[in-house]
Amino acid sequence: MTEQISNLLPVFAVYLIAIASPGPSTMSIMGVAMQQGRLRAVALALGVVTGSIFWAILAASGISTALTAYAGAMFTIKVAGGLYLLYLAWKSARSALASHASQVASVPCAGNWALYRKGVLLHLSNPKAVLGWIAIMSLGVRPDAPSHTILIMMGGCAIMAIAVNVGYAIAFSTRIMGCAYQHSRRWIEGVLAAIFGVAGIRMLLSRP
Repeated sequence: MTEQISNLLPVFAVYLIAIASPGPSTMSIMGVAMQQGRLRAVALALGVVTGSIFWAILAASGISTALTAYAGAMFTIKVAGGLYLLYLAWKSARSALASHASQVASVPCAGNWALYRKGVLLHLSNPKAVLGWIAIMSLGVRPDAPSHTILIMMGGCAIMAIAVNVGYAIAFSTRIMGCAYQHSRRWIEGVLAAIFGVAGIRMLLSRP
């Protein structure tokens, strides 16, 4: 067991860097945490984690391999994901241009369940998540590896995903971060709009 975990350490390191790096999901969690509070940000973060686990299950079962081989399905996912990211960019840009914070909530009347669904869709709409999990599975699963290696790998990655995403939600919902947001709200929303916009355009222009 110890040897198996040691062999999986590079996988865990790569995954940790990937999920902790700034991107549409983490920036969205930060924005919701500073605007709407800890509970709603945690709901969004758990949605992102759910989407990640969903792709992990597909990768582990081999379905995602067939999906990547079918160009039509990947093209559809890519277009849908790109358009969704551009929609998030438009929402953030509109918030950045608003004069008062009370007018700029990205999801003004959204409850925890709605934000959870948003987190799931945000991750499911990114076909790169499929490819990322295929790469992780390929890196961590060797021909002579026991059958439970995948379970250990998925369990470890799931724990890290929860820790990082929920950690962002908690950290950026503190009073210090809240005050910082009040002074730099428009800049933050502008950065969110730029990240979502660039990610959406790159996704639409990338090859299936």
